[in-house]
Amino acid sequence: MKGANNIQMIRTPRYGGGGNRIPNEVVGATMDGLTPIQAWREHLGLTQAVVAQRLGISQALYAKYEKSPRPRTSTISRIAVALGISKEQLDF
Repeated sequence: MKGANNIQMIRTPRYGGGGNRIPNEVVGATMDGLTPIQAWREHLGLTQAVVAQRLGISQALYAKYEKSPRPRTSTISRIAVALGISKEQLDF
C-alpha cells in the first residue's frame, strides 16, 4: 500500500485542492513586479522551456504569455494545468 500512496502524491498537484493557497514567495514576487505566471513558474523551479513543452507551444510564445499583464482566461486555465495548480491560484 505504501507504493499506492506515493503514486497518489505524484498525481496530486502540489498546491491544488484544499484552500487554493498561494505561497508568500509567490505573492512577494508579484509585488516585486513579476506576473503571477512567472512568479509561480519560478517558485516551482520550472524553466519556460519545460512549461512550454507541457503546453505544446514554443518557448517564445510562452514567454509572451508570461509577460502579459492580463492573459485570456483560457490561457490562464491551460497554464495552471501545466503548472499543477488551480486557475484561481494563478489568477490573482
